[in-house]
Amino acid sequence: MKILLSNDDGYQAPGIVALYEALSEVAQVEVIAPEHNNSAKSNALTLNAPLSVHRAANGFRYVNGTPADCMHIALTGLLDYRPDLVVSGINNGANMGDDTIYSGTVGAAMEGFLFGVPAIAFSQVEKGWGELEAAVARARDIVQDLMKGRDGGGAPWLLNVNIPNRPYDELRAVRLCRLGRRHAAEPVIMQTSPRGETMYWIGNAGLAKDNSEGTDFHAVAQGHIAMTPLKVDLTDHDNMAEWTGVVRRMGGALEPMADHDPDEGLVRAPV
Repeated sequence: MKILLSNDDGYQAPGIVALYEALSEVAQVEVIAPEHNNSAKSNALTLNAPLSVHRAANGFRYVNGTPADCMHIALTGLLDYRPDLVVSGINNGANMGDDTIYSGTVGAAMEGFLFGVPAIAFSQVEKGWGELEAAVARARDIVQDLMKGRDGGGAPWLLNVNIPNRPYDELRAVRLCRLGRRHAAEPVIMQTSPRGETMYWIGNAGLAKDNSEGTDFHAVAQGHIAMTPLKVDLTDHDNMAEWTGVVRRMGGALEPMADHDPDEGLVRAPV
């Protein structure tokens, strides 16, 4: 099994080093990760500057760009093979609910998925790398279980996995979840520079708004590993009928609806 590993904390982060060591016990692992921390970069690609790839002393390759840049470069020319799996993480802190929209960890995994490779984003729930060895051991278990018997066929999939910071034996079973929701982020933090200019720092993420049973927030609070299948289709299918009426009142035309394939998270044109 060939695994392409990245993250958003940077190639020197304890999370990616520990995850590389754990996954290397069961697969051939190649690391291509950002040079520096790229948290909250989502799926951003660098289009206004050249990107460089360097190799560190430990064999990891690093890029002066975003997590998505790393996967894009790897899958469109840098690698001379196609990986069986893209893994991103393990992130220093949770990526649950609305976090997935902003997460560079998820962004790296999603870039692999967009190129047709199965992908997993792994995160620890609490920052600080507590019980990191237990988390990467469980991540390795999950990878083995998911890839067992897989021959490279079938549609790609994208998973978001959050692991509580607990000893290995205290981690409860994987629970399949939907994404919860957060309250709006806390207010921006304003400061004055030595030159008298106003500076702004993005505020902390909001607390959980929907942490009811069935959500990733609820699962990790109970000590479970939360696993959520993700897709890329952002179409508001639930309200399509309402928007159909709006467009008709505007005198517009409707595009014939394509069949929706929930397994791929993509839209397939009718035959």
